[in-house]
Amino acid sequence: GWGFHLIATVLRGIAADRVPWANMWEFSMTGTLVIVGVFLVANLKWDIKYLGTFIIGLVLVLQGIALLRYFVPVVPLQPALQSYWLVIHIIVAVLGTAFFALGFALSGLQLLQYRRERQVAESRPQQFKFLATLPSAAALENLAYRINIVGFIAWTFTLIAGAIWAEKAWGRYWGWDTKEVWTFIIWVIYAGYIHARATRGWRGSRSAWLAIIGFAAVLFNFGIVNVFFHGLHAYSGLGS
Repeated sequence: GWGFHLIATVLRGIAADRVPWANMWEFSMTGTLVIVGVFLVANLKWDIKYLGTFIIGLVLVLQGIALLRYFVPVVPLQPALQSYWLVIHIIVAVLGTAFFALGFALSGLQLLQYRRERQVAESRPQQFKFLATLPSAAALENLAYRINIVGFIAWTFTLIAGAIWAEKAWGRYWGWDTKEVWTFIIWVIYAGYIHARATRGWRGSRSAWLAIIGFAAVLFNFGIVNVFFHGLHAYSGLGS
């Protein structure tokens, strides 16, 4: 499935004669491709095959929405996008999103596993018995933390690269555009998550919910800000 997805994305790039992530449809294609790719590569280091249902489910939902709402034919690039920073800035943002997606899935499983473990400890009937074959809530939390740190590093570079690109395109590094603000909000949420867990001792459900809120902000930034908020970053390709 990933191979066919890769072929489709490459063919879109060939048809457009550029990198295939200049509008919402192309970003959806490339983003979901990278999410599954990162999941497959991550399995070489960690045995996280149990996340397959969550990751593929998320990708199918995102692709379905993209197919129904975001499809646009190939069009020339807008002047502000005609830069090598289109390659650097977006691909790093996609990588950060992919790692955040893995962290989100792990945090969701962590909450379910924590609930099941508490039921076992209190000798109550178990929900989600299938989770008995998966790692403990603590192990899921630790892995989510490590993966979210990788995503945070990529997102930090995304923020920096975006500022450099903005200076080259518009003559200023920061202009409080809606997209810029939400990219920074996401950075702050994940910075708070890492700080709270590392120095404030946040463990268990609190850290998991903060990671989930962070990924919800990523989805809001992509699916709502890109479509309904107008500004210098209005590159959805969907028209007004």
